[in-house]
Formats: sequence, structure tokens, C-alpha cells
Amino acid sequence: MRAMLIATTLVTLFLCGPLWGQTPQSRAEPTLACGHFTQDPLPPPKPRETASAKKRFEEINAAVRTQPYRVIFFGDSLTERFETWDAPQLWQQHMAARSVLNAGVSGDLTEHLRWRLHNGNLDGPPPEGIVLLIGTNDLGLGRSADDTAEGIRANLLRLREKVPGAPILLLALWPRGGDPDSKFRGPIREFNNLIRSCGDSRGVIYADIGGVLLESDGRLSKAISPDLLHFNRTGYERLVPKLDQLIDSPPPTSTPRLRPRGRGTGIIALVQRGVRVLTANGDDLTDNSDRPAR
Repeated sequence: MRAMLIATTLVTLFLCGPLWGQTPQSRAEPTLACGHFTQDPLPPPKPRETASAKKRFEEINAAVRTQPYRVIFFGDSLTERFETWDAPQLWQQHMAARSVLNAGVSGDLTEHLRWRLHNGNLDGPPPEGIVLLIGTNDLGLGRSADDTAEGIRANLLRLREKVPGAPILLLALWPRGGDPDSKFRGPIREFNNLIRSCGDSRGVIYADIGGVLLESDGRLSKAISPDLLHFNRTGYERLVPKLDQLIDSPPPTSTPRLRPRGRGTGIIALVQRGVRVLTANGDDLTDNSDRPAR
């Protein structure tokens, strides 16, 4: 009997490994619809050194732990200044009213955001949705569209790893420069065409709403963008209807049966009801690439 017990134990150890000190099976790596855009090495995640950026980073870390929110809007100055400088009333009326937390840091590059995502900006309650708009500063430094898109991909992977259940609204970069053939228009179009492939039916929704910022001749007017990069209240007035719809409305590929009367049908509501969020396609909500305002 003793010999049989020893033999059984040895077989168990052989088949199952040691009973003590086992490490849990590692969770599957997150995947994206888009593959790598370049084989060039990415800049490592990096903190900002300026006093204003450090202060802003700490403010976001405190906010995710203490303020109620449903959606976190990650980005650079185009996000931060929306609330703090360029259109604060519109932010309160449209974004804060939807429980969107502003997590933009002026001057951030994609590697700065990656550092933030590893160092506290996601340490609060998991958001029900995420908005991501970043990359214009990378292009402004002369980085290629491929390298900048790879930085976006790395951020998406980190978000999928940290908050796998939250749908991500991936915004295309907004137009920059006055004329249709100005310096940054081409790289922005190339970059947007690359990250479009990251949209899928598993929770990454790509949306290009920048066309509403352009005039009928394709120009970006200083009346809405005095420095041809950032936007004043008039510029954000053009953007908020699109942002509101993307947060509130079901993605265009959702089927009618997912939209019962009397119940919320936005991205957040679909997640709360356990409904898969599908990729937006082709209508004016999500495909306004360099189209002038009508």
C-alpha cells in the first residue's frame, strides 16, 4: 500500500509539477487588429522633467483615485487645454456632463503617455471607456508616421492589458497647418491611415472627426486655430457634437436589436449591459478624414 501511494504521488508530481511554489498561469498577451508598423525600436517609456508636466501628472494620479468618472480622455495639449484654457465651458457642458475625466498633458509624446499608464494614471477604478488622442507632438519632432503609429500601438496594448474590458475610442489626429499641402498635413494623413487598422470589433473604435475643422477649400482657419495647431472655443464647438455622438451613440455597425427603447445605447451603456462594442465604419461620425466642414 505504501509503495502504491509513493508511486501515485510521483506520477502526480510528474504530470502536474510541484504542488508548492507554482506560479499562476500567465494571462494571455493582449492582441490588436493592427500589426507592427515598423521594426525600429520604440523610445522607452519616459517621464517628463518640466515642473508643469510633473504637476499635471500628479493631478491626474490624484483625480483617478478621488474623482468620479466613467471615461478617461488621454492625450496631450489638445486634450488638456480643452478643459483648462481653450474651451472650459464646453468641456463642462459636454465632457464633464458625461463623466469624462481629462487626462491630457501638454507637450506629451507617445512614450510619455506610456510612462504615465505604467505609473498611476490607471490606478483608480477601471473606466467604462477610454478616449485616446495623441501623436501630433511626435510628428512635430520629425518622427515618421510609422514610428508615431508604433507608439500608438504600444499605448493601445498597455490599455488593453490594464483595462481589458473598456472600449477605446481611438481618435485620428486633427488637421494641423493652414493649407491642404502644408508641412504636417501629409504625415497626419499617413499616420491616420495606419492607425485606422487598429480598429476592430473587440473594443477599439477608430474615429476620424477632424474634417469638421476644415473650411470648404480644405484650409484650417486661424479663426478657429490661431496657431494652426490648437483650437479655440469656436473650433471645439465644431468638435463636441461629434464627440458627444461617439460617446452617446451606438457604433454604426451595431444591429437594431441591440438598441431597445428606453435604455442607454452608447459605448458605456453597451459595456454595462455586456454587449460587445463593434467597430465604427464609414459614416460621417467616423470617417471624416480631411473632409471640409459642410
